[in-house]
Amino acid sequence: MKGVLLVNLGSPKSTNPKDVKTYLGEFLMDERVIDLPYILRAILVKGIVLNTRPKKSAEAYAKIWWDEGSPLIVLSERLQEKIDEFTSVPIALAMRYGEPSIHNGMKELHDKGVDDVLLVPLYPQFAMATTETIVVLAEQLRNEHFPQMNLTVLPPFYNHPDYVTVLARSIIEKIENTDYEHLLFSYHGVPERHIRKSDITKSHCKIDGSCCQTPSKAHQFCYRHQCFETTRLVAEKLNLKEGTYSTSFQSRLGFDPWLKPYTDRTIEKLAQNGIKKMAIATPAFVSDCLETLEEIAMEGEEIFEENGGEEFTFIPCLNDREDWVKTMSRWIDEWAHKETTETIV
Repeated sequence: MKGVLLVNLGSPKSTNPKDVKTYLGEFLMDERVIDLPYILRAILVKGIVLNTRPKKSAEAYAKIWWDEGSPLIVLSERLQEKIDEFTSVPIALAMRYGEPSIHNGMKELHDKGVDDVLLVPLYPQFAMATTETIVVLAEQLRNEHFPQMNLTVLPPFYNHPDYVTVLARSIIEKIENTDYEHLLFSYHGVPERHIRKSDITKSHCKIDGSCCQTPSKAHQFCYRHQCFETTRLVAEKLNLKEGTYSTSFQSRLGFDPWLKPYTDRTIEKLAQNGIKKMAIATPAFVSDCLETLEEIAMEGEEIFEENGGEEFTFIPCLNDREDWVKTMSRWIDEWAHKETTETIV
């Protein structure tokens, strides 16, 4: 029997600093998020970050927390429920960090008689800190607890025509009645070394425009290339003129080089260069969360206005939009009705 496991990032249980600390500990101790040797990672996370960051992060979560709970969890649950209405196979939801856990999601499907699972990381672009860590953990749990379960992984959909169409539609709906001057595509940043580590050729990646534009099998796992390609395809779909849009990377942490240009500095420069009205989309996320609702919709607007900007249009993630629900449901049904499945993990 076939079934689907949707997996998103996760969230603290509440805005209580203790819950935030627990969540950050699990998240940041993941070796694919902070890819330092265990001892160094533990010193950084347990010795420094968890003693300084939880209170500040809790305050940020409090700004965007809903009555129902974490926006990311609530929106993911809504997506699951709506997809379940359109498909004929069981749909479970899990988070990479926190609850509901991937183990619980797999057990839920197992208890329903599912032995063939489509694992759906809710990330359009591949990154070792997102898609890869989900797949690795799911494979580990399968081997340890569900050895008869087959896992098929939905590939990154950053360039899938259906995804590009829905994303473009979500953007135009927000900007068609505005006279915006610049559209910024802001993606979650990652350390530059993550990009090099993911280069299966071990020689293609140079973290510049040349490598991302030169065809290579390295692009299959290159987060930077996939982000720029999403921007290019959406811009093409919307017939955007060169110079009226750009790509940036947000949420950097620590002092290591991260992907550039940085979103906060880009917003600042746009305003300082005379842009009065801008719009911003966050295509690395399918569900609104702390990084979109607080860092972009709140802090981004504040930066823009402090530097002379006047009108800041935040474009929500796809969340549980009907066209996105139908798109995902169609992908699931196409997989469910195949005679055979390929294990990609």
